[in-house]
Amino acid sequence: MEILIAIVVIAISYFFGTFPSAAIVAGRKNLDITTVGSGNPGASNVIRNLGWKTGLAVFLMDMAKAALAVGLAWLVNWYFNSEQRSPLSYLCLFAAILGHSYPVTSKFKGGKGVACGGGGMFMLFPLTSLVLFTSWFVLTKATRKASIASLAISIALPFGISWEKAENWEIAATLALVAFIIAKHLPNLRRLKSHEEPDI
Repeated sequence: MEILIAIVVIAISYFFGTFPSAAIVAGRKNLDITTVGSGNPGASNVIRNLGWKTGLAVFLMDMAKAALAVGLAWLVNWYFNSEQRSPLSYLCLFAAILGHSYPVTSKFKGGKGVACGGGGMFMLFPLTSLVLFTSWFVLTKATRKASIASLAISIALPFGISWEKAENWEIAATLALVAFIIAKHLPNLRRLKSHEEPDI
């Protein structure tokens, strides 16, 4: 029964992730976000084309998707007297990120998972996440490259949670998340190398 419930909440978490925040917010501005800029339906592309205020709304909505997924895992953990930072919490977080990055509702074309993953990590490690959340905006403003800021805070994440006394398996899970984020940013890295990455 416990395994069945876990499968159900992981599936629900995936569908939380598929919520098209960028498409909805940009659509209210009469813009198809997938046809402009990088074509990526994420907060960075929205900021680049519609400004910081609109992009921040998308950023927070994307964060909320994974936060809800982790919150759902917490309800199950509470019911079964498990720790909040359980493997189920991470599985629901990863499911939400996969839903965001590869949404079945949008032909598996989604965002890169930085804001979405950040929302889930806020639930698990709020202090580290607050520092990294702030750092993302500072680095983006300083470099004018959202990809540099996203990669920097992703790489810093395992070090931050280590400082917050994360268990070894949690660090390993976070390293897997970092690898995923880096893989999603390979096109950005190629553009950065050729000086073709657009400013934000």
